[in-house]
Amino acid sequence: MTYIRVRLGAGVLGLALVGGLAAAPTASAAAAAPATVEEQRLDQTAPQEILRRSGFDTVATGFARALARAGSFGQAERVVAGQGARLWQRAVDRAQGRGPAGGDLSRDDDRPLYWARLGMTREVRQWEPEFGLTDTQRASLLAELEENSRGENAIRYPHAKGVKRILLTGFDPFTLDRDVRISNPSGATALALDGTTIQTADGPARIETAVFPVRWQDFAQGTVERTLRRQLPRVDLFTTVSQGRVGRFDVERTNGAWRGGFPDNENVSRTETIPVTDPASQPQWTSTTLPYARIVAAATGRFPVYDHTSVTEIPAGGTDPVVRPDGPTAGSTARAGGGGDYLSNEIAYRATLLRDRLGLHDSLPGGHVHTPVLQFGTGNTDPATGTVTDPEFVQNRLDIIAQVRAIVTVAVSGAGR
Repeated sequence: MTYIRVRLGAGVLGLALVGGLAAAPTASAAAAAPATVEEQRLDQTAPQEILRRSGFDTVATGFARALARAGSFGQAERVVAGQGARLWQRAVDRAQGRGPAGGDLSRDDDRPLYWARLGMTREVRQWEPEFGLTDTQRASLLAELEENSRGENAIRYPHAKGVKRILLTGFDPFTLDRDVRISNPSGATALALDGTTIQTADGPARIETAVFPVRWQDFAQGTVERTLRRQLPRVDLFTTVSQGRVGRFDVERTNGAWRGGFPDNENVSRTETIPVTDPASQPQWTSTTLPYARIVAAATGRFPVYDHTSVTEIPAGGTDPVVRPDGPTAGSTARAGGGGDYLSNEIAYRATLLRDRLGLHDSLPGGHVHTPVLQFGTGNTDPATGTVTDPEFVQNRLDIIAQVRAIVTVAVSGAGR
């Protein structure tokens, strides 16, 4: 993969447009691929309005023009990586008040990034260059675009002494067939906090972030481990974040090795043990090392914060799932962690398993935080007739972002190795 530093401003575009040596296809050129389920939603009214009201409605067309100028696969790689990085930085800048807003949609909104990325991936999927493109090459370009437009390759920490390092991840919007207007407060938090410095009781701490897809296959292919493996040994704290229950935050105590089958953003379902490398050594459960007692006791914002300990297990020697409010029993088989059996639980499981396999369990605070459900305002709850935003919706998202920042500030105080 091509790794490009996102915080280079105009320099990124320069990299994206540098010519490269022609690369002959490794096999016969493949036809354009059809749009995915996610990409097909892009043409609905609400996504188009979100793009228009944020100024991100020209992203895909501008990207397509740049891609059309590529005369070789090498040039296409640089265009895709560079413009993917530009999209991530543009979304971060907008969320943090830098540059033009591009429209009247509130700056804290994560949805322009999500829908603009899908416009770009659709362009790559349907592109048929004269030099020919194999299925493998197209998949490689899509992977480049995903990684660079999600901040995965943009995680950089300063070398200054005394500055702690925090890694935080969020998610794309999901359950879009239920309501295509949905925003994910974890993704919005990632954009709002990326590259920022917070002041803690122990001094400054730098936060770096990334946003992950809501797709089973990407997780099975190792997107979480690829991103986090090179970061965990050098951070002071990490937390994966996702949207959880209505009206509350939860610090999830235990994560389970089970996929429960709820459809992802491609409407694909998976019911199985979470697939990881070296399954012979795979535990049924992993646990948080976040300072949950300190987090719960602190005044961090308007929503209550809970130390959530419940799991669902099949007890040793048993056959039926049992809910255990105080965590798993010895020898049991996981059926749901504290964070459930969907991708929230899975990212927590993968991140904490990676922490443990790297030998960092006793030295690195890390785990999962569930935010409240981001709700639209009263009178704007019908997807068929409601608007894409409202004042209460925006305030709810801002309050969640602020409380995640406060939770992380409490969590990192006293942390360090």
